[in-house]
Amino acid sequence: MRIAVSLAYEGGAYCGWQIQSHSPSVQEQVEKALSRVANHPVQVVCAGRTDTGVHASHQIIHFDTDAVRPMHAWVKGANTYLPKDINLNWAVPVSDEFHARFSALSRRYRYIIYNGPMRLGLWHQQMTYCYQGLDEKKMQEAAQYWLGEHDFSSFRASGCQSNTPMRRIDAFTVQRQGSTVFFDVEANAFLHHMIRNFAGVLMEIGRGNKAVAWANEVLESRDRRVAGVTAPANGLYFVNVTYPDIFQLPKARVEPLVLMC
Repeated sequence: MRIAVSLAYEGGAYCGWQIQSHSPSVQEQVEKALSRVANHPVQVVCAGRTDTGVHASHQIIHFDTDAVRPMHAWVKGANTYLPKDINLNWAVPVSDEFHARFSALSRRYRYIIYNGPMRLGLWHQQMTYCYQGLDEKKMQEAAQYWLGEHDFSSFRASGCQSNTPMRRIDAFTVQRQGSTVFFDVEANAFLHHMIRNFAGVLMEIGRGNKAVAWANEVLESRDRRVAGVTAPANGLYFVNVTYPDIFQLPKARVEPLVLMC
């Protein structure tokens, strides 16, 4: 049987999704927990690998098993063995044609910035902090240059392993609620550090240090050195994956909505 799972996690304690020899990972914790429920080794495949410190509210994985368990037993059992900062949301049986990564049509991330005069002690691992005033309307205008299919070399980390810098951005919105500025971006796929480099450019424009048109100049340069600083990981969340309707997966509640007034 192939099973699809939605999970949420706070990434601050982990080296990212993928198993690494030098540090704990989300994948390692999830595989250990599911293996205990299955009573055999379980290997999982995810929709999108997240980096060190990046969070998720709706990461999708799949795994294969010959263990017969009710779906709620996979969720409740695994959650019993998982650390408190990782949680399974649901589990459903899927056909063998389903693949968490290759069946995905699009992925969606949210980046959250606390834009107040003093940094927050309670939410410092869940949001990026910027004390300088941000103009979210200029940030929204700038982000529209990136819609569509482009060569995003300017927003690609030097260690990115993708065979191509071409990606298609389907939607990009920047909003404010009180002292929180957040943006949502949906694309067919993302390059390494792509969202965090978007955030770095948008915050420079939002502060008034760069003109709105600079967003297009950075894109057209195809040069990572032009884009400037990579924004911190702690404000970044993997929030949704879209699949063909044939698989009938439960819809995501797009979280987190950690909005500070």
